Amino acid sequence: MILQFFGAAQSVTGSMHLVQANSHHILLDCGLVQGRRQESRKLNSEFPFDAKSINAVVLSHAHLDHSGKLPMLVKNGFDGSIFATSATRDLCSAMLLDSASLQEMDAKYVNKLNAKMGLPFFKPLYSMHDVRDCLRLFQTLEYGRTAEILPAIKLTFRDAGHILGSATAMLEIDEGQGERKVTRLAFTGDLGRKGAAVVRDPEVFERADVLITESTYGGRYHGPMEEAKEKLARIVNETALKRGLLIIPAFAVGRTQDVVYHLHELMEEKQIPSVPVYVDSPLATNITEIFRQHPECYDEETERLLLQDGGRDPFGFARLMYTHSTEDSKRLNDAPRPAIIISASGMCEGGRVLHHLRRNIGDPRTTILFVGFQAENTLGRKLLSGDRTARIYGEEYVVRARIEEIDGYSAHADGGELLDFISAMPKKPEKIFVVHGETNAAAALAAGLSRNGFGNVAIPARGDRFEIS
Repeated sequence: MILQFFGAAQSVTGSMHLVQANSHHILLDCGLVQGRRQESRKLNSEFPFDAKSINAVVLSHAHLDHSGKLPMLVKNGFDGSIFATSATRDLCSAMLLDSASLQEMDAKYVNKLNAKMGLPFFKPLYSMHDVRDCLRLFQTLEYGRTAEILPAIKLTFRDAGHILGSATAMLEIDEGQGERKVTRLAFTGDLGRKGAAVVRDPEVFERADVLITESTYGGRYHGPMEEAKEKLARIVNETALKRGLLIIPAFAVGRTQDVVYHLHELMEEKQIPSVPVYVDSPLATNITEIFRQHPECYDEETERLLLQDGGRDPFGFARLMYTHSTEDSKRLNDAPRPAIIISASGMCEGGRVLHHLRRNIGDPRTTILFVGFQAENTLGRKLLSGDRTARIYGEEYVVRARIEEIDGYSAHADGGELLDFISAMPKKPEKIFVVHGETNAAAALAAGLSRNGFGNVAIPARGDRFEIS
């Protein structure tokens, strides 16, 4: 078996790992790179292998840094199967179509500016038609079920507890070689936290010979979930006191629903005033409906709220409004304050949140609250790092808004939780590859694994190739 790492290797975005076994080529995730515009566009526009050579894709979850390049793979000739949970397939249906639509709209807007400055035009990476071709290739596999996805290669998904439908993957590969030899390759995808809102806790692997693990928060530790809720209450109250606007850039999948869930609780408990909450994202609106359709992914508390007779819907309380059209979004410019706007993208790299930032980032009554990881070189990371100007759609804006962060809402396990998850495996893996983390985070997790008695730990760089005997 040969492993090669093409994305999220000593970086966080663009998850893409190639498994070669039994003359088959399996891709673990196929995600978009986010960060420096020119660099990420170059990486997203090409593949370091022939797309036609890939026999199957195993998709851990629907976030675009794991799924967003699938239409490009299909556009370039891939015609195998994409294996995912049914919740992930439904989320991808909404998210990939939205990705194509946003690319088309952003290209139109930027090309209008480029035309004025004599700069070259560029095309979207893929179209709605490419997405539709991609969605035809999905095959769903539910948690705990095992399927032979290729000859002598079996796949089992377990709940990763990251977002709705997220899965860890176990590949059982019978390599034969004269005597029966089965190699168990485990892939965490993005691993969630215990006690998160809505979704269940991550399920531990029973055993693995080889483990590929994420390390997003290696060496870092989140505050308790309850502290996150308390900090959210404080920020809402302080912004409301100034009659200001609270802008929360949030991923349409997972983070938006978590924040809405807690805002609902805080208003019911009368810990914050009953201010209007706008989810300004057609995608988040569609995603929330998909959440309602997948109770098999709920934790006990959410199941009780949504499914019991007389249960309350935390995604549809009285002060919560979902916008649909561009006109609805524009009307928020004149909506009374105080108010809360939750809008994608979570790293401020596209979508409607950029229009809200452009209009309000210079107002000291505005608070911008980040509730998720901000990758290097994204606008979100720059604002968190204290940059006093922000470049949005090619124009510079002075940052006078207050910048806040709550890391307790992270859907990623922290360094200690990752170590606990791996240490809980009854049989230690013989080889561990640490991916999906910036260099210092990956190194911190690798060092922690070594201290906990795990040997043979590697941190692959993009393009690194390993033969597993």
